[in-house]
Amino acid sequence: MSNPARRFHVAIVGATGAVGQTMLSILAERDFPVGTLTLLASERSAGQAFDYKDGKVTVQDLATFDPAGVEIALFAAGGGISKEYAPKFAAAGAVVIDNSSSFRYDDDVPLVVAEVNPDAARQRPRGIIANPNCSTMQLMPVLAPIHREYGVERVNIATYQSVSGAGQSGMEELGKQTAQLLGFQEIDPAKFPVQIAFNLIPHIDEFLDNGFTKEEMKLVWETRKILGDDSIQVNPTAVRVPVFYGHSEAVNVETRDKISVDQARALLAAAPGVEVVDERRAGGYPTPVTHASGTDPVYVGRIREDLSHPRGLNLWVVADNIRKGAALNAVQIAELVANGG
Repeated sequence: MSNPARRFHVAIVGATGAVGQTMLSILAERDFPVGTLTLLASERSAGQAFDYKDGKVTVQDLATFDPAGVEIALFAAGGGISKEYAPKFAAAGAVVIDNSSSFRYDDDVPLVVAEVNPDAARQRPRGIIANPNCSTMQLMPVLAPIHREYGVERVNIATYQSVSGAGQSGMEELGKQTAQLLGFQEIDPAKFPVQIAFNLIPHIDEFLDNGFTKEEMKLVWETRKILGDDSIQVNPTAVRVPVFYGHSEAVNVETRDKISVDQARALLAAAPGVEVVDERRAGGYPTPVTHASGTDPVYVGRIREDLSHPRGLNLWVVADNIRKGAALNAVQIAELVANGG
């Protein structure tokens, strides 16, 4: 952990949202060396107070806040806010750790997963470090050790993403529709394009000219940037599922050198942030509800060789998209910064 003799002025931008609230709890859980804590949100949320350790912290209005003196700023308020305010905080001397997609693909902004490429956090000429997308985040601690030892040539991936990835309104819509359908009432989709309760939607984010969605292309762009290898081929499909918390991924990896199931288990069991749950019995695999929700690890199960490819490996990857997919990694990056990284 960080040097307890040095304490930091930490700000959370978007402190009232699901990710911001989880950042707040993780800072306390991990005993991050906070000297001053500032919570920021829109004017309508200003004045709310939240528990932090033994006290309460009142939310301030972001629009009128002077960032001078903030040393680490955790942004969890969406792309528009990040584009407007992250450069201002960085110019005032803060290291900005941004959870939006606003800066992820800029060459002068590192895209960091704490267990995978921590050294990249040191190279931040604009004072901004980007958090990957939640679906990329949970894949990287699994894919990185395989790539380093055996070389990843191609990844076929289908994601099964919970409604919390769409924010509070996504969770409210699932809950409301479920109640309505069980009460034999008509529903009127609002957050999602079609019914989400008891359904699957193969559409997350906007469609691009190549027929893929932006959510799917994030997996392509971010995998290559984080692993530092533009030759890796990624073939993604992103699906929204009626689960409140926890993203799941069915992953097929084609490696340059053959990797056996036993080698994969051993490699992943030793990987930081990864927990192998891989027993060939009923319940011997991770799920969003039984393992991921509310926990920190990335869980891997259903490890088996691909019957159709001599160097193929199948994996099932599950993680809490709000914790590891966003808030935890941001705090882990802050720890790297606090420790001189």
